[in-house]
Amino acid sequence: MQFRDLKKQYQVLKKDIDAAMMDVAASSAYIMGKPVKELETELAEYVGVKRCITCANGTEALTLALKVWNIGSGDAVFVPDFTFFASAEVISLEGATPVFVDVEKETFNISVSDLEKKIAAVKAEGKLTPKVIIAVDLFGLPANYIELRKTADRHKLLILEDGAQGFGGYIGEQKACSFGDISATSFFPAKPLGCYGDGGAVFMNNDDWATLAESFRVHGKGSFKYDNVRIGMNSRLDTLQAGILKVKFKAFKEYELEDINKAAAKYTAKLQGHVITPVIPEGFYCSWAQYTIRLANKEQRDGLQAVLKEQGIPSMVYYPTPMHGQTAYQNVGDKYGVCPNTIELCETVLSLPIHPYITDEDIDTVCNLISQQ
Repeated sequence: MQFRDLKKQYQVLKKDIDAAMMDVAASSAYIMGKPVKELETELAEYVGVKRCITCANGTEALTLALKVWNIGSGDAVFVPDFTFFASAEVISLEGATPVFVDVEKETFNISVSDLEKKIAAVKAEGKLTPKVIIAVDLFGLPANYIELRKTADRHKLLILEDGAQGFGGYIGEQKACSFGDISATSFFPAKPLGCYGDGGAVFMNNDDWATLAESFRVHGKGSFKYDNVRIGMNSRLDTLQAGILKVKFKAFKEYELEDINKAAAKYTAKLQGHVITPVIPEGFYCSWAQYTIRLANKEQRDGLQAVLKEQGIPSMVYYPTPMHGQTAYQNVGDKYGVCPNTIELCETVLSLPIHPYITDEDIDTVCNLISQQ
């Protein structure tokens, strides 16, 4: 059993993916070739924003947004304590200070009530200037942008949507990667829409910001390649990855997103009463980067993971350590307040195999084993 079966996906899409790769090879336009611009247009149209700018990976997509906003020393950026390291790492790389915010246990996403507390704490201290909220669409579920936008507007903060896991999700009729003032996603292979290497993109409606992002991603270029008007970075999406993504994006829209939601629904129906299953608020739609259950305590979680491993069933703990507990952030820690929900989740979450090609038999095998514990 595969945790996320990329081999099966390739077998299904092999003819079209092979043709796309061969087309790129024959074109010799390996960097920023025609498929890159075509992909950007398709992605922007799907998400419902004016501009999509691809880049080398999801981490640099977040970095591009912070550079566009000139975030740096003395700035406070609020970020969930329960997330992948990159969500906070990019803040520090720009010289700003991450402020870790607790999450809601039911959705795993940033807590608006704790965010208000952390903003107040930073303002009371008076050393940092609050600038940005990074909201992470964890495990495929969009954060609560309805309430987040109210908080952001009240405190005059920008929202950076980290949609690395959220692409394909939505709230009402609005799709993930359109909720932020700038939104970012990742095309890492295991993401809901993944390529065969690294890749990422930023989304926005502001043309001036888009122009800056395009400059930053290619060494700070100005009117042409050798006119460098600012210090930038080398963060272009390879044409080969764009060609692969165009094929996979078609499958994603046509059936993969629907099929993975069917798989998640089967898990939930079979596991209710045995473990704590994921909560999808009314009006929200999840793209299921992960299907994450909760156990009563660390001992139960670790015990279940060991039993699954014995039976050849892969599972993962996302994430075992809070951001404030990372060695790299020992000087920041929880100085602006503790995050008890995050601490509890790190000890109780477990992600199960899920992907658009998972069979009912595999789901039954996993659920039957869990229900017997």
